[in-house]
Amino acid sequence: MAKGEGAESGSAAGLLPTSILQATERPAQVKKEPKKKKQQLSVCSKLCYALGGAPYQVTGCALGFFLQIYLLDVAQKDEEVVFCFSPFQVGPFSASIILFVGRAWDAITDPLVGFCISKSSWTCLGRLMPWIIFSTPLAVISYFLIWFVPDFPHGQTYWYLLFYCLFETMVTCFHVPYSALTMFISTEQTERDSATAYRMTVEVLGTVLGTAIQGQIVGQADTPCFQDLNGSTVASQSANHTHGTTSHRETQKAYLLAAGVIVCIYVICAVILTLGVREQREPYEPQQAEPIAYFQGLRLVMSHGPYVKLITGFLFTSLAFMLVEGNFVLFCTYTLGFRNEFQNLLLAIMLSATFTIPIWQWFLTRFGKKTAVYIGISSAVPFLVLVALMESNLIITYVVAVAAGISVAAAFLLPWSMLPDVIDDFHLKQPHFHGTEPIFFSFYVFFTKFASGVSLGISTLSLDFAGYQTRGCSQPERVKFTLNMLVTMAPIVLILLGLLLFKLYPIDEERRRQNKKALQALRDEASSSGCSETDSTELASIL
Repeated sequence: MAKGEGAESGSAAGLLPTSILQATERPAQVKKEPKKKKQQLSVCSKLCYALGGAPYQVTGCALGFFLQIYLLDVAQKDEEVVFCFSPFQVGPFSASIILFVGRAWDAITDPLVGFCISKSSWTCLGRLMPWIIFSTPLAVISYFLIWFVPDFPHGQTYWYLLFYCLFETMVTCFHVPYSALTMFISTEQTERDSATAYRMTVEVLGTVLGTAIQGQIVGQADTPCFQDLNGSTVASQSANHTHGTTSHRETQKAYLLAAGVIVCIYVICAVILTLGVREQREPYEPQQAEPIAYFQGLRLVMSHGPYVKLITGFLFTSLAFMLVEGNFVLFCTYTLGFRNEFQNLLLAIMLSATFTIPIWQWFLTRFGKKTAVYIGISSAVPFLVLVALMESNLIITYVVAVAAGISVAAAFLLPWSMLPDVIDDFHLKQPHFHGTEPIFFSFYVFFTKFASGVSLGISTLSLDFAGYQTRGCSQPERVKFTLNMLVTMAPIVLILLGLLLFKLYPIDEERRRQNKKALQALRDEASSSGCSETDSTELASIL
């Protein structure tokens, strides 16, 4: 019996290739064999990935700083100026409706797009790239039409509301999959962190570029301020007679020119991202794995403790920085008295942030991400206190702006660097559920935009209660005090609350290293089982 079995084994061995025979005879060596070389992304790949973050920041910065002024001062035909609410023409009230509905719709679209992406299947282009490719044409068309003044007297409010909401939808279809792409460009944590640093640098440069392009092209349009509200109509009519219809149309063309330049940047960056980056599936994810049901995935994601603590902490710190951002122009104009310097101060902040992002990337790899959070974000507090207490001084303001850029860089970099760690931790606890990455990223973006909406509402209501005078050359002391509180004391309190919440965040450097080893073991096991399945299939076909 044994002899017969040995004879069968010997005859079979004579038919098998040596490689398969050795693999079956030495199973212990199979486990040691897939000791793969560490996967590294080239600098070119990181740059191509990073450039994909520029469109969102360039367009968002231009809209954030200039859309309100455009709707109030430019989006009328010729000499038409609207002082009361009209459901068809753009006036102050309808402009606020456009901005509020647009922001609200922008926040809603993030989880909706995340839901659709989670239902997407893998294609030859990947699972995320098709969204980026097919949303780009509609995004650039709708963005350009936002800055176009339609040649009809009625329905302008609906025109801007339609294309603003359409653009926000399309840019969400671009940005949510792009954010989730971080998890699919490499399986190595260090490579993802490095690519994120490249991305944050480009995104900060994008904000600088958006401000510079829009500001330099359309900044020549100088809207006169009003000495008092009773004479506002007369002042406006006088200004219109001075500048004339031709000047108004030139201003409209300047906005269109700026939109055209930004649209070209959007398309170029999208093309480079599509051609230069390739999605990679996790080895332990089955090739035919069905994506998890959206609401089941949402329940699992929102019950994951590290994720909830991370987004709650960054919700408070993001709200702090957005309060500063949203009221920065008014604060410089009325409280500090630097009406013509706010663009240069903003440029100083963003350039400082751009140059310090590589420093923060080195710092978080050397000392850990939680330490970087505490030091980076808290570094803004002394400078906010200095701004609150000092007299109006342009040189000191520039120094504070440069120093504040250091903290802005940390606020840009750290959330996107820490989110992949949370997702890795989730995958270790829920290894059988795949396709949740868009849910993680879309809801983080949703909460960030929610913070933006809250900051806008708080600022507007506070200034309204303080007696803010629209287009006034100066403001009452109560308004100046309110702006001081919105830009200094309120952000300080929010930053301190956010840092206290970060004490509860459980993923420190030790846990990150443990997660990295466990994930690598899963990948090695998946690779080994894949090799074993391939050998078994070849063995069966030969026999």
